[in-house]
Amino acid sequence: MNTVVTGANGMVGANLVRMLVARGDCVKAITYGDTHSLDGLDVERVECNILDTSAVGNQLRGADTVYHLASVITLRSSRNAKAERVNTEGARAVAEACLRRGVRRLVHFSSIHAFSPHPINGTVVETRPLCGDDHPFPYDRSKSRGQRAVLAAVRRGLDAVIIHPTGILGPHDFAPSQAGRALLDIYLGRTRVLVAGGFNWVDVRDVCSGTMAAAERGMAGENYILSGHHVSVVDMGRAVAKLAGRRPPRFVVPQWVMRAAAPLVEGWAGLRDREPRFSTFTLHTLAHHQVVSHEKAARILGYTPRPFSETLGDTFEWYATMGMLGKKASSSESVGDFRLGKVPQRVKEGDFQHFKAPVAVRFSRD
Repeated sequence: MNTVVTGANGMVGANLVRMLVARGDCVKAITYGDTHSLDGLDVERVECNILDTSAVGNQLRGADTVYHLASVITLRSSRNAKAERVNTEGARAVAEACLRRGVRRLVHFSSIHAFSPHPINGTVVETRPLCGDDHPFPYDRSKSRGQRAVLAAVRRGLDAVIIHPTGILGPHDFAPSQAGRALLDIYLGRTRVLVAGGFNWVDVRDVCSGTMAAAERGMAGENYILSGHHVSVVDMGRAVAKLAGRRPPRFVVPQWVMRAAAPLVEGWAGLRDREPRFSTFTLHTLAHHQVVSHEKAARILGYTPRPFSETLGDTFEWYATMGMLGKKASSSESVGDFRLGKVPQRVKEGDFQHFKAPVAVRFSRD
């Protein structure tokens, strides 16, 4: 099968391409920037501007299936022109190119963030409305618009399915991702406090398996949520601390305190042209889309996410093999009570209960 993957050098792409090659697909990897995540793989690498419909169309010639992963993930709460262009216009360009080239199936990567955050306490399912153009956060808004562009092409005859992953963790996170950096900061003892809230996390390998199943068994024009398990920030900190062999961050700061600080953090990051460590958007994320259902994907695609403990353990084993837990320690080098570079110890589902609960920091609003 001739398969094209856009955004192939990202975290999801690096995993998906490996699974497609293992299946025997002839893969063309459309990339942008550093491609070392694809080193050693028998794939054709092509750097292409995803916004150029003509250039994209040339790369899709002869493709049976196209997986459109290319996107810009931003934590910024203010306007992000690059995210708007890539996530919206890029999706439109790929959909138009697929139509012109007669591609058998397009699998479009949307996001759980494309859905409206309301009702806050409701279960997120595939029929929930998408974010409107008045939604305040650029990532959510741009992913919603990109999905609408794909659906418009479906109405004109494009065979496409749409998937909505939640927060993604797992191996082959070369960059690393923003979520991966947060995990590494906790592991290496750089995180001193945690924030109240949580999110739904899913293994990147399960996302890729579900995506491939959607390409084969999904219905044209339908969308499928690929979620995993809701994990609070506190429990995440405990689990990572268990892997590191250190105590978890002790203090939990309420969201309203972090929201007060977020504009300053975002402003400082903007001056340095970097993504903020946290933002109003990340705090919003930790308070919305809390209950997510993948029942439709389970029923139609046979989708089953693995335990969160397995994902976290495999993720840090991969980080260790890549030397991302710090320099390889000599017999005398250590940080805290664990060795840098050592393969972390395993965490089991029941291990959370063995940790002392962090202290909830209370602030007066007066």
